Amino acid sequence: MAGSHRGQRGGTRAAAREARRQQARKRNQTIAAGVAVVVLVGGGGVAALNAFGGDKSPAPKAGSSSPTDDKSSQSNVLSDDKVLLDAAGAKTLGATGAWKVTGTAGGDSAPDTSFACQLQRFADPSGLRTWVRTLQNPTTKDTAVQYIDVSNDKPTAAKTYNTVVHWLSQCTTPQTRLSAGYITTGVGQSGVIAVFGQVPGATATKYRTVSVTLTGQATMVVEHDTMATTPPRPDLILAATSAAAKKICAETGGCATGAPVAKPALLPNTDTPGFMAPVDLPLLSQVDKPWVSAAAQPGDGTGCEKLSLKTAKPKKVGTTTYVAPEAKVPTEFGMDDTVIKFATAGAASDFVAKIRKNVDACEKNVSNAKVQSTGTVKTSTISGKSWTATYDSGNGKKYHYRIGIAGSGDRVVYLLFPVLKDLDITDTAFNETLARAVDRSAAYS
Repeated sequence: MAGSHRGQRGGTRAAAREARRQQARKRNQTIAAGVAVVVLVGGGGVAALNAFGGDKSPAPKAGSSSPTDDKSSQSNVLSDDKVLLDAAGAKTLGATGAWKVTGTAGGDSAPDTSFACQLQRFADPSGLRTWVRTLQNPTTKDTAVQYIDVSNDKPTAAKTYNTVVHWLSQCTTPQTRLSAGYITTGVGQSGVIAVFGQVPGATATKYRTVSVTLTGQATMVVEHDTMATTPPRPDLILAATSAAAKKICAETGGCATGAPVAKPALLPNTDTPGFMAPVDLPLLSQVDKPWVSAAAQPGDGTGCEKLSLKTAKPKKVGTTTYVAPEAKVPTEFGMDDTVIKFATAGAASDFVAKIRKNVDACEKNVSNAKVQSTGTVKTSTISGKSWTATYDSGNGKKYHYRIGIAGSGDRVVYLLFPVLKDLDITDTAFNETLARAVDRSAAYS
């Protein structure tokens, strides 16, 4: 019977997801262990310097006033805090109210974390010096921070810059989602802006807008935190970053030419190209632990879709499962992202049309299914649709899913999210996630 089949499928899916959860937990523990080591070495110890190619003496990070600081004598680059962003420079973050400097720290006096998604105190533990300046606008309650890590040379600074960008693109801060991303030009040699949204409050969402800029020997981060109903545009932080970069590039090199510009672009997911990064996943107030990804085997769907991937004969197909292994959620909780690459855009479009037809007609063909459309995803490059599907097992238990299918060019993305008690997302959030998954699939090869 269809009902008993659905019950078996639900049990099988739970068992498979538990196996993936264990895999993800092991990966998370491995990452955490690596981070723990990095945090330890971030204090400037022997292990840190060896890992980053520095000398073997455990000298404290430069930028402080410590008399044992050997590094500070090697170079005076950015040795004076007068090069830091001041209240006047922060004015570009918002015209309302007056900004004020609330703190300045250097070297080992710098906090362990200063900006969003930061994994260790020093992006370059063997560099010359680090500065951290915090600012606040008492009128708007907005806050800002400037973080500068000065490396011994420009090649090392480029690696430091890439490290910080990787922290942002693979952010593991719980209940934090990448809302938007940009590549900047006209500010330093290289730059990006990331806008992170956190779990919405009753009337507004906390957004953390972070810019990262490489200027010669220096990697600079500027973060602006504000409450808003929509993600902030990059213009304000771009202006503040440009003002801050001009104050330091004369000493570090890497001064930019041309007007500052921010062009929309997602931060690269170098860990699993073609798939979403955990920071792309939707936010749930009940899940206070980070999402973690794990490789999985592609399936045939919940019953309505009839993906029949072997019959479809794509060039390549892969699936990544996202779970929160440390969160107090049922085993079934998580999201599956399947990317299917075809030989031609026409074949991909035909596949999407077929799956849409299958799900739309599911109630007629699957006796225990109830299906409801939850919207379409349509842009200049993406076309797709989403649904909720409920299957009655026949023994008093029902299984609920959010299903999405969308294509772009020669690629198709199939998204599946089991809906559990008190663990659901909105139609809009699911459709936004489907569109994000399609955007990410451009890197699938």
